[in-house]
This record gives sequence, C-alpha cells and structure tokens, in this order.
Amino acid sequence: MNEEKALCFRWTACPACAGKSIRAYKKGTYSDRLTQDQIRITDSQYGKTWDLSRCLDCGHIFANPCPSPEHIFSLYGRVEDPLYEEEAAGRARNFRPILDTLEKLAPAGGRFFDVGAATGILLDLARRRGFVPDGIEPSAWAVRVAAEKYRLALRRGAFETTALDPEPCAVVSMIDFIEHTPSPYKAVQNANRILRPGGILALVTPDIHSLAARIAGPRWWHYRPAHLAFFSRPSLEALLGRAGFSIIHERRYAWTFSAHYLLSRKTAFSSLLRIRTLASFLKKIPLKLALGDSFEIYARKDRPV
Repeated sequence: MNEEKALCFRWTACPACAGKSIRAYKKGTYSDRLTQDQIRITDSQYGKTWDLSRCLDCGHIFANPCPSPEHIFSLYGRVEDPLYEEEAAGRARNFRPILDTLEKLAPAGGRFFDVGAATGILLDLARRRGFVPDGIEPSAWAVRVAAEKYRLALRRGAFETTALDPEPCAVVSMIDFIEHTPSPYKAVQNANRILRPGGILALVTPDIHSLAARIAGPRWWHYRPAHLAFFSRPSLEALLGRAGFSIIHERRYAWTFSAHYLLSRKTAFSSLLRIRTLASFLKKIPLKLALGDSFEIYARKDRPV
C-alpha cells in the first residue's frame, strides 16, 4: 500500500460544500492496490471502502485519503468491461425513464452531454429522441465501442479538467458518475459552464442514508473501491447550490437488469451460467430492483459560476 498511498491526497475541506469541520467517519476495509479491474462498472467487490471522513456542515461522506485525480484517470483509461455492453438492453431500460423526464424539462433538439458516457448507450437513446449527442469517457475501450457500435464520437478525457466547446448544452447527465470522482465540485462546476441558462443537470448517485444501505450495513453494494463519495440529500443540495444549481425534481432510482447479470454478481453461479442455453434464457428475463438507495436528481442552472 505504500505506492498506493503516494498516489493519494488528504482533504482538508469538504469536497462538496468546502466546510472545514471534518471528522473520521468509518475505518476502511479496502487494503489492496487499486487496479483498473476493481473500478469497472460491473465489478462486484461489495463491502470494500477507503477510510471515510464526514463533513459536520453538510453531512457529506468521502474517501480521505483519496486517490489523486491523475491516478484515477490513468486507471479508468485502461478499463475494459465487455459485461457492461452485454447488458446493453437492461441498461437501456434504466435510461428510458430518465429520458422521459428530461423530455419534459428540456426541449429536444438541444445538445445532450453525458459525463462518464461508457459505451454510449444513453447518448444513443437520447439521439433517437431528437437530442444532439455529445459526451466524454476516460476508457479507451469504451470510446472505441461507442464509435464502432453506436457511431458516436465520444471525447476521451477527464470531464473535471477538460476544456469544452462554448456551444451551450440543454442537458448534462451524470448517471452513476459523481460518486467516482475525487473532485465532485469541479465536475458540477464544469457542468454549469457548458449548460445554457436554465439548462438541466440530471444526476443519479447512491444514498448512504437509505433504508437499503442501513439494512445491508457493511455489505451494501455501493461500498466498493471505485466509490469515493457518498451523498445525502443535504450534501447534494449543498454541492449543487455551491455550483449554481437548484433541485427542481427528484425521485428514487430503480434498476432493471437481466436475471443473468444479477446471478453473475455471485461466483457461486458461475458454472451454471456457462450453460449456453440457460445463459441465453436468463439474459431475456428483466428484473426490476426498486431498492430506493439511489437519488435521481434534476437540477436547473440558476446562475453561472
């Protein structure tokens, strides 16, 4: 871990609200060297966390020490995750309700910018509804798949530090992104900069105080090495308000996955899933998980920052 620690930094102020009152919250259970395989979208290392601190001002909980932005980007740049694309149909089911809401809040025909766009599934769906797709993704593999399968020209880079075109966006989406970045304020600040006045930021992220999180305890599925930040309603409001946004709509996010994908989360089923006919059958069975442990937030840009 000595090399890992050298690639980390320690927060002295809250990364959400910039408050100075920080206290230790939870001792970490993660002791390995972080690799790109541990931060794939489809990783299943549940229950592993960094040392966590809590802001006494807004309640935000975050990794402290935290991997540096440069280290994180270098790892995500090497991520390859074919299982993510195999579950494309299920992920499309997850994205459609978000697009239904965005069609009511933002006029179609505007620029739709997806942060952490992965292979471009959401952007492909947004394009079909009349939005102009744009987005950024650090994984070279994902950018290549987006070009080959969906004919999307994603930018490759880290959103927090990338200079973007001045053409304003109608929508910026951060679906399961904000918990992965060491710099959440820089991320939403950059979203503000590329949104037109009144533009919409759509954000999905885990709720550490949800009933599901309390019941699961240390085995909560959002406790994993890739997650560096855990938000509550007050800390999200503090972060967004600091970056010039106001929350205008919210609900609890519901996941839909195939039975095959959910069983693949457990190694006990690995031999069973190797039976080709059974695997094919299970991939066709959608299962909805309404666990209520993720926020689905829509925020309007009220002022520039």
